[in-house]
Amino acid sequence: MKKRPLVFIIINYNDYKTTERLLLNIKDYKSIHHIIVVDNHSTDQSYTYLKKYESKHITVYKTKENKGFSYGMNEGAKIALKLYKKCDLVFSNSDIILSSNENLEELQKVLSNKEIGVLGPVICQDHELSRGWKIPLPKKTIWTNLPIVGRKFSKKYTVYPEEHYKTDISYVDAVSGCFFLIKSEVLEQVGFFDENVFLYYEENILATKLKSTNYKIAVYNKVVIIHDHAVTINKNMNMIKKFKTLKKSQYYFEEKYNNATKRELFLMKFAARLTLITLYIRVFFSSKKH
Repeated sequence: MKKRPLVFIIINYNDYKTTERLLLNIKDYKSIHHIIVVDNHSTDQSYTYLKKYESKHITVYKTKENKGFSYGMNEGAKIALKLYKKCDLVFSNSDIILSSNENLEELQKVLSNKEIGVLGPVICQDHELSRGWKIPLPKKTIWTNLPIVGRKFSKKYTVYPEEHYKTDISYVDAVSGCFFLIKSEVLEQVGFFDENVFLYYEENILATKLKSTNYKIAVYNKVVIIHDHAVTINKNMNMIKKFKTLKKSQYYFEEKYNNATKRELFLMKFAARLTLITLYIRVFFSSKKH
């Protein structure tokens, strides 16, 4: 059986040094047919700097505007589909570190399973392992938005028990958007990524869209990659702005995809506002210390 082309898509925004590190990490991997760097209309010299790496197997493309992470991924996917009608796509943040070409080959081999449409590895970030999550009902999400106790409820409602990952392959509701593989025909079938979210919740939206197909989402527990967690985001967003962007995407997902009622959305937003107040307090006292 002929191996499907593997196209590696990197999303960059004002972080060419981190993107360069990943490019140098993977550019000689034999499993990758083509690398596409999507510069999401950076305001620094990213595009000019990264353009020097363009070659027969590396495409560096700058979007006309920055409409968010989903938009950038869609632009990369469209380029890939022009190169190959059917292929396996890897979507990656720039702040990812892979240990070997063999790991990528293993992941693509698992993706060839007919029932798997989206596949993620185990992701090591902040010295913790991330292996996908459950998507809770809106009434449970309300509790995760509360200040102080929200994290406790989030762990209760979104985290699978350890025994769920004892097999090589574990099926989950969603996998991390920082690094995952998807079959190109699956992405086309679900209508690509929803560009109504600028950042965050791309994973939950994709997962919900996938429910209308015969494909599943899985984590391959034998491959671990490193994610320099939130390095790029933190360079371009302060804590308050990041929180507001996260919640805007959450409300959109809950209303459009997770069937949240008006009452559930109201309570969700009220709980989040309480958390936002605590963030403002933290920022205020932090500034006083300095």
